[in-house]
This record gives sequence, structure tokens and C-alpha cells, in this order.
Amino acid sequence: MVISFSTGSTAIKRLLTYNFLPSKNMTRFLTFLVFFAGFGLSAFGGKDPAYNARILLIPLDDRPPCLQFTQRMGLIGDAQVVTPPLELLGRFTTPGQSDKIITWLQQQDLKSFDAAIIALDMLAYGGLVGSRVHDVPFEVAIKRLDIVATMRKRAPGLKIYGQSVVMRLAPTADRKNGAYREKLAHWAEISVATDPAAKAETAKLEQEIPAEGLADYKQARSRNLRVNQQAIDLVRRGIIDYLLLTQDDAKPKGVHIADRETLITETRRLKLTDKIAVQPGADEVSMLLLARALNKHATYSPKVKAVYSSEKLGNTVMPFEDRPLRQTVSYHIKATGSQEVNDERDADVLYYVFASRFEPGRADSFADEIDAKIKQSKRVIVADIDPKGDVQGGDTPFTMALEKRHLLPELSGYASWNTAGNTIGTALPQGVIFTLAQAKRMKQSSVANRIWTAQNWFLIHRVLDDYYFHNLIRAKANQFAKQVGRSSTLMSDETTSQVEAYCLGLLRQSFDELVTNYEQKRPGSLQQAVRCTKPIALQFDLPWNRTFEAMIDFTISCQSVPEN
Repeated sequence: MVISFSTGSTAIKRLLTYNFLPSKNMTRFLTFLVFFAGFGLSAFGGKDPAYNARILLIPLDDRPPCLQFTQRMGLIGDAQVVTPPLELLGRFTTPGQSDKIITWLQQQDLKSFDAAIIALDMLAYGGLVGSRVHDVPFEVAIKRLDIVATMRKRAPGLKIYGQSVVMRLAPTADRKNGAYREKLAHWAEISVATDPAAKAETAKLEQEIPAEGLADYKQARSRNLRVNQQAIDLVRRGIIDYLLLTQDDAKPKGVHIADRETLITETRRLKLTDKIAVQPGADEVSMLLLARALNKHATYSPKVKAVYSSEKLGNTVMPFEDRPLRQTVSYHIKATGSQEVNDERDADVLYYVFASRFEPGRADSFADEIDAKIKQSKRVIVADIDPKGDVQGGDTPFTMALEKRHLLPELSGYASWNTAGNTIGTALPQGVIFTLAQAKRMKQSSVANRIWTAQNWFLIHRVLDDYYFHNLIRAKANQFAKQVGRSSTLMSDETTSQVEAYCLGLLRQSFDELVTNYEQKRPGSLQQAVRCTKPIALQFDLPWNRTFEAMIDFTISCQSVPEN
């Protein structure tokens, strides 16, 4: 079986006559629906017998990491990931339609699913951005969470995995708060300090920040903590099987620390530490929970050994995080339902964490270490982390070192985007799920073909998105946006279309360069018996009218062939 799909389905396009969707949203909806049509991920109907598992997903929002990545990663584990229709999920500052999503949930045959992954913030507030403002009262938010208890009653055997976000320090950048957003974030960081200088600066900031903006922030923060506590209660009542309370972008100090400690204390008091984890993260969490769901479904728990490019950096707090890198890695490993081990001989997969961008020669030496393990037929995951937070994409020397050694097709997982938690929480579940697939799912050739297709798509996509777009193209796109518009963070539809066309032209060049290198298999390659079509039909979209995230897609088909 060879999996592919056409991005130019005229039949589907003729069916779509939604006049209520703006032109920009219409384009996104077309892309999304074609994706569903091609891969059988329709939100309607029963379990596709071709797939081993069926997972219901209520995503945090419609951004690619929360939605596209999770759906594609599911295919690596031979799982069908089903979500509500895209138009219900909102877009940027327009919240998702929580009540309609609840109606959609009520219409599903829950017994046809093997697990459900639910971002409680989407149900309560309409998504992550909606959670940062006080538009939804506490009473409305918790009432919406009643649907989770209803799901448990309707499908007692359904595994339910939940995510509830601990509010970050800074509000979302929008046209309303542009003048005071940074001041509010700084207030949230220092207002808990007790020294005279901090108190004086706090008082000064409170005079400079609009009273309405500060009040809304405080009310949203208070409400969210109470909803986090309600999520804990859903676990206590046996409604949610496993919960991640995840700290969105933060720092080692700030108002969020008290929230975090309150939740940790309550979890311990209720003796729920085996069912609830309080850890860094937001966008990547659905992927972590997907890995956990598939591991539990397969009664599998791979052993993971973490290897750091620098022990010192492993003990360092990364930008936008509130704890050392090593702790974040350990929390994420546990969240996937895997086991962290210290002895490489016990490991099913090795997790190489590179953060030494400013140590001369370390990119090559770390790539050599990875190369040696690959030659020993070890499974390897790679996370390339930005230790300063100013690039938020793949490192050039390290990426070139991986490409030079033709290591990319050999990896079980790879990522290098935005924060350390985002990167760790993408590479790890991909590698864990692929390890599961190799152990349990690839005996039938038709299934193996699906998995190889999904794995190669994801690896190519990660390098194309994380390195080529975020490191090489995004800065150029930002400059281009300023020439044709005003800002790369809040672009009009017209400016966005111009920037998308500009990026697509540059990305095509990078795409060809990457694919040429990727297709050059090394002797003894893990994929020596896998044949893939040349990736085609490259698509590029900026779903939130900013360059911070991109929807990138393309077509590839792979199949196993007899080695002789």
C-alpha cells in the first residue's frame, strides 16, 4: 500500500461554498479538508479498520504544532487522529467555538475511540489565546468541562488524557496591548519580589499599565488557577485518567510560581502524583499525550536514555522555561509513558539533546557521537535547542553536521523549534512512537508502508520547518513584511499573501536542497529497504497572519521492498 494524496482535488473544492469563511480562512479550510480526505482522518464515521488505533483530539488551538503535527505523528503509530471541524477551532484572537465543540463531542460514537486527548483550555475558553483574557467567566468555563464527565459516563472504558495550561507571564500580543504588553509581562515577573527596588518598580509599572489591562490579566490568572484545580478534581473523581498541568512560557521568578506550587501541593495532598504531572509546556503537549495514549494502547513502555551535549547546559534553565533543561527532559519522558534509564545498555532509544551552539567544534563532535551510535544500530532521537532564545530554529553548524553525515533519515525523531520544551516535546514523542511502531506495528507490509511514509514526511517536515524556515527564511520574511506592510507579527490578509508567496519561493529552493541530501542513503541505512517517491506539491501558509508559525505540507509516498 502506498499512501499519497492530491492537493488539487477539484471535486472537493466544488463542494466547498462556505460564504461565511473569510478568504484567508477559506484557503486554510481547503488545505485542512484535503488533508483529511487524503489520509482518512475525517471527523465523521466509525473506526477505519485499516488503522490500529483511533484517537479523539480536542486541540489547544488550530496552530500546526497543536493540530497538524499531532495528526501526522499519529500516522507514525498507525493511528487515526480525529478532531472537530477546523472552523470550530477559532483562529488567533478569535476563540474557538467551545459550545459547538461540545455539541460535536456529544454526536461522536465515543466507544469507537481507543483514547481521547483533551485540551481543557479549548473547552473552557476557546483555546490558549482565549485563556489569557477574562472574556469567559469562571462559572461558564467549569460548566463547559461537564462534557468530560459525560464522556466518561457514555464510554466507561475510554482512556481520557487531559491538558490544562498554567497561564504564562506575558499576554498575547495584539493591537490592543501593544503599548503596554512588555510592561505587563515585566510586572508579572517582579511584582512578587519583596526588595525595595522591585517594589518601587512594581508601583511605577502599575501607574503606567492601563488599569483595565492589569485588572483583566489578574482576573484571567485567578480564574485559570481555579480551572486548573477543577481539572485536578476531574482526576480525583476518576473522570480523567492522566492530566498534564503545563506551565506556558515563563521564567524562574514571577506570579506563576505561586500558581504552580499551589497545584503541586494539591496534587500531593490528594496523592495523585502518579496521575498528574505539573511541568513546562503548552503547544507540544498533545504530542506527548498521543505518545502516552499509543504506548498504553499497545501495553508498551520504551526505555529512553538522555545524552546531553553539555552537562553544564543540561543543568541550566533555558529561555522561556522555569526549571533546568534536564528536568524538562525527564518530565517529558515520563509524560509519554516511557521510562528514563541511566544505562545505555538498557535503552530502547537514545535521546541526544544538543544545546552547545556556542561551543566551538561541539556540533561536529556531537554529530560524530550520534553517527557512531547509528552505526551500532541504535535508535536515536535528536533535539536541537536554542540556549539563548534568539534564533528559535535549527542551528546551522549542527544541521550541516547531520546532513554531511546523512544522518537525518536514520533518526527516530528530530525537532528544533521555539522553546526547549517545544523542541523536546516534539522530537521525543515522534521517536517514542516510531520505536513503538518498529516494535509492534510493522509486520504487515501495508502498515509498514504507511508508517514509513508518515515517518519520512515528519522528518523532512521538521528540518524544512525548524531549520530552513525558522532559521534561514523567517528573518528575510520579516524584513520583506516590513517593506510591503507594517509588521511581521500582525499582518493584513493582503500582506500575508505577499509574504507567503515570497516564503514559498525561498522554501522551494531549500526543499530541493534538503530532499537531495535526504535521498542519499548511507551504507547500512535503516531505510535501505525503503523506497520513497520524490516529495512534491510543496505548500506554505501563515495561518495566524504572522511569521511565528507556518503550515507547511507536501506529498510523499514510501514503501518497503525486498532487500534482495
